[in-house]
Amino acid sequence: MFWAGDDPSKTLANLTRLGIRCGQLGIPGDLDLNCLPQWRSALQAANFTVTSIVVAYTGEDYSDIPTVERTVGFIPPATRDAREQRTYQVIEAAAQIGARGVSLHVGFVPEDSHHPDYLAMRDLVRRLCDSAAKRKQTFALETGQESAPALLDFIRDVDRANLGINFDPANMILYGTGDPIEALGILAPRVLSVHCKDGDWPPPGHPTALGKEQPLGKGAVGMERFVSKLQEIGYKGPLTIEREGTDAAQWLVDIESGIRLLENLKRSLS
Repeated sequence: MFWAGDDPSKTLANLTRLGIRCGQLGIPGDLDLNCLPQWRSALQAANFTVTSIVVAYTGEDYSDIPTVERTVGFIPPATRDAREQRTYQVIEAAAQIGARGVSLHVGFVPEDSHHPDYLAMRDLVRRLCDSAAKRKQTFALETGQESAPALLDFIRDVDRANLGINFDPANMILYGTGDPIEALGILAPRVLSVHCKDGDWPPPGHPTALGKEQPLGKGAVGMERFVSKLQEIGYKGPLTIEREGTDAAQWLVDIESGIRLLENLKRSLS
């Protein structure tokens, strides 16, 4: 998973050098979408497939759980309408570059299904799913901020055939919302794509803290268990490595290390 914004040709050259030929393209909230035709041309020249677009929004902050609750996704009322309109624009841009899906963090879904914020989020996600469906795209919710049963209940309530999950095992750990392997079993029928990401649990005694992301294989996910569970549920899609919070040089080192780990696991489990 990589972000638009830098030079497209250089970014793709770094990825293809590692043998990568597909991935998720992240769209920052402040990105001028007029740059995407340049990305489309670079993707075609590199014979590189964007499997889905990841949407982010200006003002989101993942410092700790209360800050995530206040700033991320569609829960903050002050930014809800603007973010909805931005998402329509990104859905259209995704179609123009040939991406088959869009994914994002919707924010913490309220536990009370009658709460006004819950109802507003549910109806907003329905509208976005309908917009994506017109372009034959899927629409995926990122895991982590809710337990697996709560997320599944929300998806059933939204009730759209193209709605599914981008399953990120590390996020379940970073937010302390459940064992990722157990969660994957619960959510399996709705999994459209996955992130291969690792991390540690939040520190004990700090209920508002998030856990810390780690290079693949260095955290608490247990990548052998994760890949084995993906095989068990019959997942056939890409293994998309996500690595945040590093500089560009270290990012490439961690991605290359993650590729080797996943290749070794696939061989050992086959």
